[in-house]
Amino acid sequence: MPYFDHNATAPLNTVARDTWLRLSDEAWHNPSSPTRDAARARIRLDAARERLAGFLNALPERIVFNSGATEGAHAVFNYWRQTFPTDARIALNPTEHPCVLEAARRFFADRIVMLPITSDGVVRVDALEKLLNENTSIAGVAVMAANNETGVIQPWREISQLCDARRRAYLCDATQWLGKLPGSGLGEVGWLIASAHKFGGPKGAGFLVLAPQADSFASQPGGAQERGHRGGTEDLPSIAAAVAALAEAEQSKVFLEEERLRWRREFEREIIASLPNARVIAPDADRLWNTVSLLLPHAENTRWVAKLDKRGFAISTGSACATGKEGPSHVLAAMGVPADEARRVVRISSGWSTTEADWQALREAIVAVAAEIVPPDNVIKL
Repeated sequence: MPYFDHNATAPLNTVARDTWLRLSDEAWHNPSSPTRDAARARIRLDAARERLAGFLNALPERIVFNSGATEGAHAVFNYWRQTFPTDARIALNPTEHPCVLEAARRFFADRIVMLPITSDGVVRVDALEKLLNENTSIAGVAVMAANNETGVIQPWREISQLCDARRRAYLCDATQWLGKLPGSGLGEVGWLIASAHKFGGPKGAGFLVLAPQADSFASQPGGAQERGHRGGTEDLPSIAAAVAALAEAEQSKVFLEEERLRWRREFEREIIASLPNARVIAPDADRLWNTVSLLLPHAENTRWVAKLDKRGFAISTGSACATGKEGPSHVLAAMGVPADEARRVVRISSGWSTTEADWQALREAIVAVAAEIVPPDNVIKL
């Protein structure tokens, strides 16, 4: 089945699988135990941390391995609540992933300011700068690197620099960026979270990069693992597999994104030519090479997904974490997309294994489905 739902999860890549199996046999020992075999496991754990740090330009001691971005977001906001002044507020990008939005609401409730965005969903750096200059009660900012629904790329480097200059904490969710674009520089932002299963690693593995001077950070009590930042025995096979998956993506790139970006653009152009009432969300914004948020004519997105699934194509209606919730996407709502249109938007997200032929086959399948559910005058036969 041609798989176009990589933003929900990517298949475990071969290198990650082989790494997990090998270390499950060779390095299953507890890295915190005093034996020689445990010491060897500790050496491998430290090597994985250093390798990941190299991809991110981060200090190894700032990396905390965990279960993924959801755990990371909750840990960071909880730490902010404990260390910020009691009246401090935080500023959020309204198109953040639910794991960030819900964690923020849990710990800061009514002390949240939503940042202005453009119609393409891009945070306005000038508006953020003005807000930070005028509102000293805002102590933290959360803006993702790239959006999971639309693929829109945020100006995370500029935001990081702005927050540094204004002495505000900054949290960046890099889950959709990593494995698709180079990770270099992400480790230099204040706080960073990510999940490995989005870039070919195992589910339940991820990491958090701590901001400088966060020595007191402790996400959960327990043992002294992860330098005391997160109690619990480290899952070395999964950690090593996650780092191996990222290494595979980083090294197989020379990112080849230009070629894949061309495939995506050709797909968009041909779909619009075939279905005049269809349109791409945020067509002019910088977007990930793999993601299309596509407004289709007439039928609700769940019907398009079901019919394409029967034809062997896996796409989605948006964030997998929001599937089953009532109402249109909060991302599209924040971008000003009317609710009736948002219910007709599907998300298409490819991966490194996706071929140009897969994109062409998907276009043909969408046109074929359109012939079944769209009035004839709105479909151009190719």
